[in-house]
Amino acid sequence: MAFTTLLFYAFFVVVIIQVVYYTSFLFSFAIKRPESRLKKQIPVSVIICAKNEAQNLEKNLPSILNQDYSNFEIVLVNDSSSDETLEIMEIFASQNTNIKLVDVKSNEAFWGNKKYALTLGIKASKNDFLVFTDADCVPNSKLWLSHMSAHFSNEKSIVLGYGAYAKKKFSFLNKLIRFETVMTALQYFSYAKLELPYMGVGRNMAYRKELFFNNRGFNNHMSIKSGDDDLFINEVANAKNTALCFSKESFTISEAKPSFISWIIQKRRHITTAKFYKLKHQIILGVFFISQLLFWVLGISLIFTSTPWEWLLALAGTRFVIQWLCFGLTAKKFEETDLILLAPFLELFLITTQLSIFIANKISKPKHWK
Repeated sequence: MAFTTLLFYAFFVVVIIQVVYYTSFLFSFAIKRPESRLKKQIPVSVIICAKNEAQNLEKNLPSILNQDYSNFEIVLVNDSSSDETLEIMEIFASQNTNIKLVDVKSNEAFWGNKKYALTLGIKASKNDFLVFTDADCVPNSKLWLSHMSAHFSNEKSIVLGYGAYAKKKFSFLNKLIRFETVMTALQYFSYAKLELPYMGVGRNMAYRKELFFNNRGFNNHMSIKSGDDDLFINEVANAKNTALCFSKESFTISEAKPSFISWIIQKRRHITTAKFYKLKHQIILGVFFISQLLFWVLGISLIFTSTPWEWLLALAGTRFVIQWLCFGLTAKKFEETDLILLAPFLELFLITTQLSIFIANKISKPKHWK
């Protein structure tokens, strides 16, 4: 059998795998509509762990304080900042009685570990229902807390939300970051809907304090510098205890990294946690990424062979149409419609970057969360 024929058959199998993933796993969330039934407002504690975030806190805290919610406190955790973060927190605390301040000093055993600081913040909170966000995040509406907390119930002790990034005109990097964010959300929402929850994002998520301590908090992965959000959810989430919240009022908006280098550093830190996921999640995510990579490698390689272009076009076209439909419906849900037409080009650049980051992490590992 000729080598070109082998390449074509491999490409055919890869396209089938991609189509199966999109139609069986990811499409189920793409067509799901958000639920926005608001319930009685339960007491919640908003936890914000910040390290050198003075400017972001000064700019964004008012939007959290101004939430249309009757009973909530804000726990501000200063993680050994070297800027004016603590001073800004103290000013807000002096002006608002529902702010609690936790000042975490440097600890040699836990230096550079956000999980240690976050644990102290969780211990200091007075309510059982906890909502997490970051200092650089702004709620998309005054009903953010109402929508997130409405998904708690006797069964549901985890709420996964969506953390978007602000749009920046004429910036390819901004589009790439937002594309990666939508694709990540498409996957973790889809798998959670199919009763396979595997992660959440710390920019916008919630869980019960009782759940945290019943599962020994971050103890099982405290030595891993990143993963205060996804590793904890990967460990404790299951088919029964996880709810999804993706109404547009429930989004948080962050400023994307301004440079490619700073974004790469951030992604290097995030990617280190994937190998600690449960094996079934590693397999599901790994096969999807490998099939994405092989789709492009084999597809581009076959262009330079004698393979009939009609077959290549039919296979690649089928995969692109299904991807566009699935991604497009999700992007519309997340108000990211400007990314739809660019999806194939952004995907190619993203998987190439992710592969480079994976190789870089094999050579040297990032140490601290900031």
